[in-house]
Amino acid sequence: MDFVFHVFFPLLIVLALWAAYAIVRRTRERRTAWESGLTARARVVRAWITVQMVNNVARRIQWHEYDFTTTNGMAVRFKESGGPPSREAGDETLVYYAGDEPDKATASEPGPGKDMFRTVLGLGVLGVGIIICTNMMVQYW
Repeated sequence: MDFVFHVFFPLLIVLALWAAYAIVRRTRERRTAWESGLTARARVVRAWITVQMVNNVARRIQWHEYDFTTTNGMAVRFKESGGPPSREAGDETLVYYAGDEPDKATASEPGPGKDMFRTVLGLGVLGVGIIICTNMMVQYW
């Protein structure tokens, strides 16, 4: 039982903190790409679906790999989850990118409000999980 409270819960807390950092980092990357004003026509190199089983329920995640050229002639290729399932290899779409980090581009339409809502919701869920784990650890000690 000591293992759960001395090792497992602290690892869960560290994992939740890392997930929170990843959520905030990607939100900032997308916002920077949208606000830069730089866009390019990109070609979908490939599209695929991954399936995750969560509580015996299949969760499909659509992935796309894009290829585009920046305004200064640099070729960039990046992968992004999400996006419409109708988008297939060979299709063209508009991508948004920041001039200093074109590899952090996004092909999703600008939606800062929706993106911020998802970020706040994700951070809230992770925060509640951290609080619960911390309270349980403190009660055990």
